[in-house]
Amino acid sequence: MSVFLLPPDVLRIGEPTPFALRDKTGCLLIPRGTVVASEVQLQQLAARDLYVDDQDSEALRRAMAGKLDSMVRNNALIGQIAKARPDSFDVQAIKAPTRKIDDPLAALSSLQMRASALLRDPTQADFEARLMRLQLNLAEFIDTDADVALLLLVHGATQELHDYNVRHAMLVAAVCDLASRHVPTWGDDWRPSLRCAALTMNVAMTQLQNQLVTQEAPPSAEQRAQIDTHAQAGAAAMRAAGVRDELWLGAVEHHHDTPAGALANLPAAHQLARLIQRADIFAARLSPRKRRTALSATAAAKAVYLDENQRPDEAGSAIIKAIGLYPPGSLVRLRSGEVAVALRRGRRATDPAVASIVNPAGHAIAEPSPRDTRLQASEVTGGVAPHEVKIRLNLERLLKLM
Repeated sequence: MSVFLLPPDVLRIGEPTPFALRDKTGCLLIPRGTVVASEVQLQQLAARDLYVDDQDSEALRRAMAGKLDSMVRNNALIGQIAKARPDSFDVQAIKAPTRKIDDPLAALSSLQMRASALLRDPTQADFEARLMRLQLNLAEFIDTDADVALLLLVHGATQELHDYNVRHAMLVAAVCDLASRHVPTWGDDWRPSLRCAALTMNVAMTQLQNQLVTQEAPPSAEQRAQIDTHAQAGAAAMRAAGVRDELWLGAVEHHHDTPAGALANLPAAHQLARLIQRADIFAARLSPRKRRTALSATAAAKAVYLDENQRPDEAGSAIIKAIGLYPPGSLVRLRSGEVAVALRRGRRATDPAVASIVNPAGHAIAEPSPRDTRLQASEVTGGVAPHEVKIRLNLERLLKLM
């Protein structure tokens, strides 16, 4: 991958980064869309060399060229033209190139297979190195098109029992990655540790977690003991395998016992653990079990918004800001009576882009039909639980609508 140095004054306080920011080797540091929260953060970013890939560099060049052309046509002084910098044009008007993975289904399947092989045995000698590559590839998959990633991960969580542990871990990691961009006090260097922790939070109970999904009886005493100790056991196993990232390990160790309250009042690892804990609840509520049906995405989102004291939770709020009340891949009911699948997040949490799949009479629509949820007749009135719709979605068709 070719990379090009980014002028530091492209970044603005309170605005999302228009490009994915990388180091000089091309490794992703900051996903596109991350909000620069403060002057301190802006100065920290400006103090280091940041790069963009060749596609983003071309988009920036075109935007700059367009600004210069406009200045010339408006008879700007030569001195003004010579001093034109990225801070003199509308960064939000930059159109980042449309990125596309040729086969998102195959790409995600490959990531899941790699995750399955890794999470099965955390004592592998190269566990840390392979896990670091996996989390980086997952971050790049999300950053390419977060809505596509969410659609596939959310749909998989609501429909598939096979290899549940991996599907669940990938969804939690994706939700955490997106939500972390809405926690302004966090450093960008925390995100790799966050993704690693989310992927490995249940590494000490991989087989048990897959078993419990299809088990009709409640957990036995032996299973309950493993559940109760899996966070500490997982962190210990990874330490024994050579993992030395205490932010990662601490987040795994405390992802079930971090208390409610302001994130900034918690130690760093506990802050990550709290977000993982809330994302874990969200993903679990989306997924069916032999002993219970899945909830709608709306009900799952509401479950994480309020903390144990029934007060708004900071981590839960970040999740809803990131993915909306109706994330891609979830089912919704429209005022018209149709049932639709969410395709993309909207400008507001309540107005996703959707495609109708069931008509008001309850019959399947032959081809998914896009609807504008900003219009009264098609506005979303609530979520729909997966078991309420007996239709198997054609993901290839849905991806073509995105």
